Amino acid sequence: MPRSFWSLFAALILLLTPLWNPARAANNHPIVLVHGFLGFGPDQFPRSGFLYWGGKGDVAGHLRTYNGPRTVFTAVVGAIATNRERAAELYAQLKGGCVDYGAQRLAADGSVRAVQCWAADPANNPQGYPAALYPAWDAAHPLHMIGHSQGGTTIRALVELLEHGDVNAADANGNRGDLYRGGKVGWIRSVTTISSPHNGTSLRDAVLDLLPQLRSPLRDWLLANLANWELAPDGARNFNAWARTSPHVVYFSIGTQATEAGALCCNGTDRLIAPLQNRHYQYPRSDMFAYYKTYAGEWIVPSMLQHGMGGYTQDTPGRVRIDRAWFANDGVVNTVSMRAPGGHPVREFDGRPEPGTWNYLGTYRGYDHFDVLNWPNNGPSADVIYERVSDILFGL
Repeated sequence: MPRSFWSLFAALILLLTPLWNPARAANNHPIVLVHGFLGFGPDQFPRSGFLYWGGKGDVAGHLRTYNGPRTVFTAVVGAIATNRERAAELYAQLKGGCVDYGAQRLAADGSVRAVQCWAADPANNPQGYPAALYPAWDAAHPLHMIGHSQGGTTIRALVELLEHGDVNAADANGNRGDLYRGGKVGWIRSVTTISSPHNGTSLRDAVLDLLPQLRSPLRDWLLANLANWELAPDGARNFNAWARTSPHVVYFSIGTQATEAGALCCNGTDRLIAPLQNRHYQYPRSDMFAYYKTYAGEWIVPSMLQHGMGGYTQDTPGRVRIDRAWFANDGVVNTVSMRAPGGHPVREFDGRPEPGTWNYLGTYRGYDHFDVLNWPNNGPSADVIYERVSDILFGL
């Protein structure tokens, strides 16, 4: 064939390559993974090889290579800290510098908080601090952030502080740290929350309602430290009034459910733990993590004196009302709470992401709170969830 034909053929191939190349995307901003309550970092259990994000597998590694290469960071924040404290730690870890807790300088027990630091410039680091994850972070170099459980509400606190700051975080001279000055619009391109307690979880209230029957140091510690816990419905209501949904950010949320409505038989639930069922309540699936089955259903087993998450209600005046809409759960968080913060805009995702509102990606049934992290269990693989999220984020 004439040389002109092959020249035309080669030009056509080059023209069409971007259309089928899976690595090509609308953006290639880094992803940051933020763990939940009692979470841990990738180096926490080096001998076991067990990861928060993946169990014996590696969610971050999968995201790096799926249609990649991609940049994925795994953040580590306080395991039992508040959303605001965790946001301050997340900011310093990503951007560099020392954690500035603002007005929150003391821990819950009255002790002075230990301050961590990260080096923005590893070449100028005489103190030997660990390197910051993404010192270039700004509006021109934004991030996608994915949070599991409390990791999702932690990210929401970070968005609030980045954009609006906090006038109450000033020191005695009226100076505010960099995070608390606000004005950092566009630094976060998207927020994706997975199984996050946007409106709290009834687990805390169900357990605390049982505690007055007990007399132990554990009861006293829990009542003292969790009375206003922001992951409970009442605390979450206050948090939602403070942490706004930004019009500059694209939000996605994912729900999980590992309970089923009661039935005489054959609904996939654990019949040993719940042999007699009422169709008005929810019961744990047989493939739910064993420990969570004890309180995810109609009763907290084996007491039969206190309703578990699948049957707990309360309508005390002045408190958030908990009704049967809260019964379905994933063993830790009520599914209805995962959709969006109460009073904030939300819509079903239809393939067209809208900023300034929560785009709900749906409820993944059969996934408990840690199946969605691919922890070893009989539940389904979560790879398909992360692949779907990746396709959406890099198409923005």
